[in-house]
Amino acid sequence: MSQTNLDRKLKHLFDGTDWNVYDDLILNLGVGAPGPDLLENCCDIFQEATKHRLNYEKENLSYLFQYGPTSGPVEVRNAISEYFSTQYIDNPVKSEDLIITTGASQGLHFVLSTLVDLNGIVFVDEVTYMIALDAIKQFTTITIIPLRLNNDGVSVKEFEQILQKKRFQSNSKTFWAMYYTIPAYHNPTGILFSEAICQNLAELAQKYDFLILCDDVYNILNYTIARPPKRLFAYDKGSGNIISNGSFSKIIGPGLRMGWLEVPARLKPILEMSGILNSGGCFNNYTSGILASLFELKLAQVHIDKVSHAYKERMLATCEVLERHLPPSCNWTRPSGGYFIWISLPPLADAAKFLQYCVKDEKVFFIPGSRFAYEPTVAKNCLRLSIAFHSKEKLADGALRFCASLKRFLEEELK
Repeated sequence: MSQTNLDRKLKHLFDGTDWNVYDDLILNLGVGAPGPDLLENCCDIFQEATKHRLNYEKENLSYLFQYGPTSGPVEVRNAISEYFSTQYIDNPVKSEDLIITTGASQGLHFVLSTLVDLNGIVFVDEVTYMIALDAIKQFTTITIIPLRLNNDGVSVKEFEQILQKKRFQSNSKTFWAMYYTIPAYHNPTGILFSEAICQNLAELAQKYDFLILCDDVYNILNYTIARPPKRLFAYDKGSGNIISNGSFSKIIGPGLRMGWLEVPARLKPILEMSGILNSGGCFNNYTSGILASLFELKLAQVHIDKVSHAYKERMLATCEVLERHLPPSCNWTRPSGGYFIWISLPPLADAAKFLQYCVKDEKVFFIPGSRFAYEPTVAKNCLRLSIAFHSKEKLADGALRFCASLKRFLEEELK
């Protein structure tokens, strides 16, 4: 039987799904992406930055359209270094430590395929970013081991006990294992790993010589402190066991496909000598140049401030409703930054069943907690809300409807 590809003519990642975030019939509180009101500004600032950069290229051999240097153009690495060093006052970002990527997901895939034994182990938090988990699962020879999370981060004592049992010597790659995590404003739980946990993790990585890859994509979206929390990369005191995986998807726009890896000196040459990076050069050379101009013209800084302020307002508005109206039998922790709110229903409640009820009852969508777990029985009574896409008014209304529907659901289910 012949087969043909179907062109669905989709306009965005969420198009053609049952939970299209642009569909006014459903209020989607699940998607972790900026809304159109925040992205609209990109049209103007990128037009200006593109004109600026192309005028520069005409006078400088048009390197922007050539295979780029493997780490990425020095101009964009300097821009990232300078901007984030103003955020991380006590632990600056160094231009020479950076490798440009097309975003955090590609950074994860690149690091995993290059540095980690494919017969080795990837440790993940017991609930973690679900698409990253999907990507790791595609390396079918790798063993995935989930780690218990507390309110201040991973359970370090239990982690070390597992490391002692599982450690082996890899003969093929730099690392026998990797721990993938999101220590700052964790996805999906919203927690912030404590300084003590971060210090302990850095020490464990050195002691057992495994790699830690941190998705540091929410760090500067901090709503209760003056400066972003210290990233885990800064706790590595020269052993070279931690990589910071950054992205502009949350703070400028996902369509850029622009991110970076902050890599210790021990590991950067290995990544730069990989076949895929040597074959094509910089993963995103053209957009790197435009982004460099965006920072040079101070357009990126203003845009990031604007979206950060909007996210803070949206988080506060949503949390205020939850504080007043979430049923008392449910538990949640008010996040101090990032995109996400994690809610635990009573132990016997099924969040996936409540999702069906809530969509039918109030046309409100969210993501059940089990979607974020490697073990299917974990977090069945939990769920994640996202504050990123909608206005604070729409979020407040949606949170109120969510709470009302949840109250009715629990009364029916647990009576």
